[in-house]
Amino acid sequence: MLDLTHLFTSTAMAQDAAVPSESTSSAMMNYLPFILIFAVFYVIVIRPQQKKLADQEKMIKALQRGDRVVTSGGIYGKIAKLEGDDQVHLEIADGVIIKISRSSIQGLEAKPQPVSPASEGEKK
Repeated sequence: MLDLTHLFTSTAMAQDAAVPSESTSSAMMNYLPFILIFAVFYVIVIRPQQKKLADQEKMIKALQRGDRVVTSGGIYGKIAKLEGDDQVHLEIADGVIIKISRSSIQGLEAKPQPVSPASEGEKK
């Protein structure tokens, strides 16, 4: 009858166990690819995401009355009033004010660059 344990046990594993001094370095070499993959993943994905979140928190804490912002829902408006640490009154049109949480503010609205008179003449 066929013994299934012989199919899954290799002679290399048996030889490796016979030499105890090389087994620790061999075991470390087996984990090296996983360590390298995690290091690359950390540098490419985790670290930039943490920096982005820190910048977002810093921007939210620095909000002031009159700042033009964009919410995560895509609403553009001007901050009319800051209420406590977690709410903002946002003016989205003349006389239309909504109350939103600070965390829903995605970013500051980009300020338009003024067009110089010389560049206007070139477009015409």
